[in-house]
Amino acid sequence: MLAALLAASAGPARSQQVELIQNVSARAGQSLNGPWQFLIDPYDAGYVDFHLNPLKDGGLGAGREPGGIGDKFELGFLPAAPTLQVPGDWNTQLPELLWYEGILWYRREFTYSAQPGHRQFLWFGAANYRAIVFLNGEKLGEHEGGFTPFQFEATGKLKPGRNVVVVRVDDSRHPDAIPPTMTDWFNYGGLTRDVRLVDVPETFVEDYFVQLEKGSQRRVSGWVRLNGPRARGKVTVRIPEAGATVEAETDANGLAHFSFDATLSLWSPDNPKLYEVVVEAGTDRVADRIGFRTISVSGSKILLNGKPLFLRGVAIHGEAPFRSGRVYSEADARTLLDWAKDLGCNYVRLAHYPHDEVMTRLADRMGLLVWSEVPVYWAVQWENQAAYAKAERMLTEMITRDKNRGSIALWSVANETPLGDARTKFLAGLAAKVRELDSTRLVTAATLPHTSGNTTTIDDPLGQYLDVLGLNEYIGWYDGGPDKIDAMSYATPYDKPLIMSEFGAETPFASHGDENTPWTEEYQANVYRRQVAMFNRVPFLSGTSAWILMDFRCPRRFLSGIQDYYNRKGLLSDRGQKKQAFYVLRDYYLEKAGK
Repeated sequence: MLAALLAASAGPARSQQVELIQNVSARAGQSLNGPWQFLIDPYDAGYVDFHLNPLKDGGLGAGREPGGIGDKFELGFLPAAPTLQVPGDWNTQLPELLWYEGILWYRREFTYSAQPGHRQFLWFGAANYRAIVFLNGEKLGEHEGGFTPFQFEATGKLKPGRNVVVVRVDDSRHPDAIPPTMTDWFNYGGLTRDVRLVDVPETFVEDYFVQLEKGSQRRVSGWVRLNGPRARGKVTVRIPEAGATVEAETDANGLAHFSFDATLSLWSPDNPKLYEVVVEAGTDRVADRIGFRTISVSGSKILLNGKPLFLRGVAIHGEAPFRSGRVYSEADARTLLDWAKDLGCNYVRLAHYPHDEVMTRLADRMGLLVWSEVPVYWAVQWENQAAYAKAERMLTEMITRDKNRGSIALWSVANETPLGDARTKFLAGLAAKVRELDSTRLVTAATLPHTSGNTTTIDDPLGQYLDVLGLNEYIGWYDGGPDKIDAMSYATPYDKPLIMSEFGAETPFASHGDENTPWTEEYQANVYRRQVAMFNRVPFLSGTSAWILMDFRCPRRFLSGIQDYYNRKGLLSDRGQKKQAFYVLRDYYLEKAGK
């Protein structure tokens, strides 16, 4: 019994963990958001010399004032250096930076009085894509990956009074990156999410996982991990409203597993109930808001809390409405998720990378199930072990951050990847990693169709490693005209649920014509009417997520006068204007919901 509980809690050994502090918004410290000085450095002259050797003192990272002799005369930030707001991408803050890809340096002064016996960490919600962080002239570390959080310990490196943090951010695209060179979204660069100085006790609660045990609606199980010199000790987990408390002892690695019964009101889209969960150890105390529910499959059905649920969804990019640029605020997130609710959704696919934590926490509160995805996208270097290591680390960081969010139902390991043995092995490894880190949720991926005549077969070899099949199909747009949809049937050798993870057609808002004229609202609505009729003929279909909620900026979409560097497949324009297809899909979702 104990072995089963330990397996269900999915608490991996410390050596396998990304050391990422859980729930930083609930920790003491201070925000470093606001204006940061910046310098554009397309030749990387602030970090390497003219023979491309790294500057020994970190170059601009040394944080010096300009002056002296030789090269060092040029290396520094003048007091009048311009500023950018953090969080925020640099592309949408200044017109001259819209298309800039490369290196940009950030600098911020702050004051902080460290509390004796405490530890401090510089925490970044995300920096796209590579970041090197310096504090008071000392390099703290590097991070690669544009959509997941990272941190560096600053204990003992802070000074009384004035401190200086400098960050070199490089958003250059490379074939061995995750995602690689070609994507279908805008490459927003910069410190795109919150930056915080986190202050914790010397020994503190570094991470925790509190969820219902797989297969149970009343057994809560999980783990707590402490970090510090007194990592062996007692931890307490409480759910005060449910009258539940459990104590456990950590091992030499600071890890404690626990399991206990609790009578809970289960989280669902109709009842997004959240409980305060308190984790305590020594002088540290962390409170979180967590929803408890089960998610599983039975044949071709997805079960939420043991009952079949059809996922009525839409895909969303992390692009802000109205102002454009990266989503980083709750106001941005609420606008997007309110639109999804208005559409009749009970689920959203957050494509094609981990979105800001404000999205998943708000989905918890609003009652929207979430498909969360890593940017393993299109032409990845499948045989490159370094590329695999990057993807696995990003997957780990995504799960580490959001594993306590009740809204998360599906972890996705890829989108639209080409068939091949190396690719299947790569993605099977990621699927196995998901199950190692979190056995309580479902594994999926968005695959491509295999169509012969009027039959589409979902037979991607990756399917054997997934819990839920995902399929991106664009019949009526990239694959024939709308009338082809009427004759299409679907088959699969897998006894598994299918989510139609993408479908749609493209039009600017207020572009009108007859229903057979592409690039018009009437054509897009015609495609949607035929698609939703087709869905009723797919017996193993358990959900849909239309592509996409809102038009978004994309360099690949350059059709002048129509796209103008935007993907126009949105059901709404980037200004929130609803196209005709919005109402077609909403009627379908209201019918599926029985309303």
